[in-house]
Parts: sequence; C-alpha cells; structure tokens
Amino acid sequence: MGKQLLMLVGDYAEDYETMVPFQALQAVGHTVHAVCPDKKAGDKVATAIHDFEGDQTYSEKPGHKFTLTHDFEQVDVTAYDGLVIPGGRAPEYLRLNKRVLEIIQQFDSAGKPIAAVCHGAQLLAAAGVLKGRTCSAYPACAPEVKLAGGTYADIAIDQAHTDGNLVSAPAWPAHPAWIAQFLELLGTKITH
Repeated sequence: MGKQLLMLVGDYAEDYETMVPFQALQAVGHTVHAVCPDKKAGDKVATAIHDFEGDQTYSEKPGHKFTLTHDFEQVDVTAYDGLVIPGGRAPEYLRLNKRVLEIIQQFDSAGKPIAAVCHGAQLLAAAGVLKGRTCSAYPACAPEVKLAGGTYADIAIDQAHTDGNLVSAPAWPAHPAWIAQFLELLGTKITH
C-alpha cells in the first residue's frame, strides 16, 4: 500500500532534486504532496538546475516551473508517512519560516522517515534535528551540519547515508542511492 509523503519546496529549489523524487516516488505507488509557504495547490515555483562542470562550485541554470499539489497552510504532519526535502537555494530562505521548522521537528520527533539532499541540510540544521546525528549534504553545508551538533558524512557525490529515520545525500547524482534508502525506510518493497 502506498504511503503519503510531504515535499517541502520553494522558489529555486534544485530542479532534479525536486522533479526526480517527486516522480519516482509516485511511480512506485506513493502519493507526494508538494507544498511551499505562502502558496497554494496549482501555484508554481521556479527551479534551478545545479550542475557540476569542474568549477569550484556548481553552476546554476534556469530550470522548470514546478506545480505545487497542495496548500502549505493545510499541512497536518499526522497525515503523512514521510518527508522529502530537496536542495537548491530554497532551503536558505525556507529555514526562516517558523512553520517549516515546526513541520520538520514534528516529523523527526515522530520518527517518520526524512529524506534530505544537498542544501536540504540547511533546513535540518535550522530545525535543530541534527544533534548527535550523521548527515550528508552539499560540501558547502558541512559547517552548518557541524554547528548544529551533527557529524558531516563526507561521502561520494553519488552516495547516500542513513542515520535512523534520516536519509541524506550530497546532491542529485546520489538519487539512485538516496531514493533507494528512503524507500527502504518507508518499507517499500520492489520485486522484479
């Protein structure tokens, strides 16, 4: 039976880190409600494509318009089985929203699976859920993980790390590992 999942997005969320899990989780039978503060179902957020082209950091290109599926104001954490937090630039300002942080804290205190990728760790750090835990993220977010009392998992860009109910990864090249580990936490069984 499919699970009901919440995805927290905002303008300039990373395109692949939003679209790929949104579609992949639905493809295996889960329902994903994508929400953004101050926006409603049918509204759109702009995304950005972050690429790794040999520069000192990622490059950024315009992405797509991503359509939200539900109203942020209607989020009731008890209705969801798991949380997905894409990276990109959105987490840097979403962490200023008190309700976003409360949602993350409620998922964590209930022990529900949380999947965060790339700059999604900024939301986890701001929500205060990293103390004593190991979390991967885009390397530029390592100081935030450490300052929040966590241990930064310095893993390959295509790998993911699970610590209890938290699955984290450095960036979108880790989608196969990150999504697979999140599905395992959700109890999703895929047979061939």
